[in-house]
Amino acid sequence: MDALQGFGELGMGSRLKRLSEHMMRESQLVYDEFNIDFDPYLFPTFKIIKNKNGVTNTEINNSLKTSQPATTQVINKLLKKELIILKEDKTDKRKKIVYLSKKGKDLVKNISPIWNSIEQIIKEYTTITSNSLIEHLNILEEKFNQKRFSDAIIEHIKMNTEKNNLEIVTYQDSYAKNFYDLNIEWLKTYFYVEPYDEEVLSNPDKYIINKDGHIFFAKLNNEIVGTVALMPMDKNNEFELTKMAVSPKHRGHKIGQQLMQNCIDFAREKNYDKLILYSNKILENAIYIYRKYGFIEIPMEKNSPYKRGDIKMKLKIQ
Repeated sequence: MDALQGFGELGMGSRLKRLSEHMMRESQLVYDEFNIDFDPYLFPTFKIIKNKNGVTNTEINNSLKTSQPATTQVINKLLKKELIILKEDKTDKRKKIVYLSKKGKDLVKNISPIWNSIEQIIKEYTTITSNSLIEHLNILEEKFNQKRFSDAIIEHIKMNTEKNNLEIVTYQDSYAKNFYDLNIEWLKTYFYVEPYDEEVLSNPDKYIINKDGHIFFAKLNNEIVGTVALMPMDKNNEFELTKMAVSPKHRGHKIGQQLMQNCIDFAREKNYDKLILYSNKILENAIYIYRKYGFIEIPMEKNSPYKRGDIKMKLKIQ
């Protein structure tokens, strides 16, 4: 058993310190992976200097709420790495103004995509519903145990910086197994497979394609990595956006959002009236994205096709 977790609120300070050190170590692994000579502990001061066109030690202290000795120590390390330069203040020669050096400016260009990915992954890991900070930390640490923080960041960076040929393609019989496998994996990961799921996923032609529905796939470097369907509903010209799934190793790279945008664009081209979707409120990231794309919550019917569904949303196309 984790002793610090057992201490409850009394172990709060130690938990936060351990979490901070863990994230610093993992961030260092990311920098090392991409041959970036940078220390995560230097980040706050370096970011302040980067954002200011000249800044004093005192201004850094006031911004970060750190001590003068701590700031001086970081400044000395940045000087040793030749990432900053010091200039005399024009009005008070006793003051030293800190600027990025050319090497520091070059580092910013190389490291910014990494910072963007770190920020994105932190958002994904920390989007949690909890009743207390301790519960929040418990869930967060469990997420770190399920997938290393550094691995998630590295995957995100590679997906967003390397050349990827992602294209959205339409259904072919040869993709039927991909449609089944991607959705079954997703359901087993987050919920369970209902009989209705098994029936539809096993017979996409019968329940979707032959009823004037559509299935789209995200194809990345000749590999099917995601899918989504538009399934006709009882009401004329309304379609259910359903069966969206992305392979585990490609999650967190906005592939699902690209599939969704494709469906919305397609619905507009076809002059559909509405798109409907069913979801579950525990999928907070997904609900956030649905709202971002304009879906609004509507009342759930009594005889919902999905037992796990507790939220119904619609997007008016016309």
